[in-house]
Amino acid sequence: MSPYGRAGRYIQQPAGFKAFIPSPLPPNPPIKFDQQMINLLSQADQALGRLDGSIRTLPDADIFVLMYVRKEAVLSSQIEGTQSSLDDLLEAEAKIYRPERPKDVNEVINYIKALNYGLERLKDLPVSVRLIREIHKILLEGVRGSEHQPGEIRSSQNWIGPAGCTLNEATFVPPPPHEVPSALSDWERFLHEEDDLPILIKIGIAHAQFETIHPFLDGNGRIGRLLITFLLCERKILQKPVLYISYYFKRYREQYYDSLQNIRDKGDWENWLKFFLKAVAEVAEAATLTARKIVDLREKHREIITANFGRSVGNALKVLEHLYSHPLINVNTVRKITGTSFTAANELVQRFVEAKILQEITGRARNRKFKYSDYINIFKDAVE
Repeated sequence: MSPYGRAGRYIQQPAGFKAFIPSPLPPNPPIKFDQQMINLLSQADQALGRLDGSIRTLPDADIFVLMYVRKEAVLSSQIEGTQSSLDDLLEAEAKIYRPERPKDVNEVINYIKALNYGLERLKDLPVSVRLIREIHKILLEGVRGSEHQPGEIRSSQNWIGPAGCTLNEATFVPPPPHEVPSALSDWERFLHEEDDLPILIKIGIAHAQFETIHPFLDGNGRIGRLLITFLLCERKILQKPVLYISYYFKRYREQYYDSLQNIRDKGDWENWLKFFLKAVAEVAEAATLTARKIVDLREKHREIITANFGRSVGNALKVLEHLYSHPLINVNTVRKITGTSFTAANELVQRFVEAKILQEITGRARNRKFKYSDYINIFKDAVE
C-alpha cells in the first residue's frame, strides 16, 4: 500500500486548506477483477469492436465521422455549462446568423478544432503532457476561460465546487501547483509503460487521474474527455473518433462526479471503472445503431434520387454525398459542387425539397439555406 493511500491523501497546506495529493499509478492494491468487472469489460470490448466494424462498412467513413465529432463536442461542452445545441453548431458553421443563438457556440467549435488537431498530432506525438498542453491552447483560444493561461500548466491553486464557493467550501481541492508536474510525470509514465492492464481499464484510470490532478485553471473536464478519444484511437481500438462518451457522462452527471470523488475519498477505483465500462458499452452500441441508420438513410435517398431526378441524377448524388459532412447547404454551394449555372443549381435544390430530402430553414426569398433534417435527426435521436 502506498504511504499516500490507495488513491492518495489530503494534505494540510500552509494557507489552511487541505489539498489532495494523488498516489502513483497503477493503483495499489491492484484493481480487483470480480465477475461483474470481467463481464462489463467483455461487453465494452465487444461493443467497441462492433462499432469499429460498422464504421468500416460506411461508404466513406470520413464524411460521416464529422457528425459524430460534432455530437461529442456539443455534449462535452454542455457538461461544462454551454447552452449550444447541435443545430446551433451547424448553423454557426453554415454562417446562418440568428440573434437568439447562444454565444458559447464558439466553445464547441474550439472543441472540434482541438479534437481534430490532436488526432492529426497523434501521427507524430503520443498522448502526453505536451499533447494536452497543445490541445488545451486551442480549446480555450478566444472563448470563455481564455484568460486562464491556455496551454499552460497552472501555477496557482484551483478547486471544484458550487458556483461562487471559496477554497475552504470546495467539494474537491486538487494538488497544489508545486505537486502538479510530478503528478503529471507519473501519469504520463503510466500511460506508456508495459503492464498487464486491459486497455479500457488503463484508459479509465488515466481519465480519472487526469481529472484528479486538474492541471489547468480551466478546461480540465473537456480535455479529460478528449483524452478518452485520443487513447482509443492511439491504441487502435477505434480507427475513427466515433464514440460520443460525453452522452453517458452528461446523462449520469451526478454519478460520474460521485464515482470520481469516491476514488479520492475511499480509494474506490473499481466502481468508477465499472461505471466507465458501462458508459463505453452503452454509447458504443448507440453509435453502432447510428451507423446502421446512416447506411439505411443513404440508400433510401439514393433510390429516391435515382428514380425521380432524371438527367440530374449524377449531380444530385454528388450533392447528397456532400450533405453527409455539411448537412446545411445553399444554392451557391450546390452550384460549386455540380459545376452548373445558378439557375440549374436552384432547380436541383428545388427537386431535393420536393422529394422531402431538404427543407428550407430561413423563410426568406433570397440567401436561402436548406437543411438535411433526416440526417441531423439521426444524431439527435441517438443521444437526446
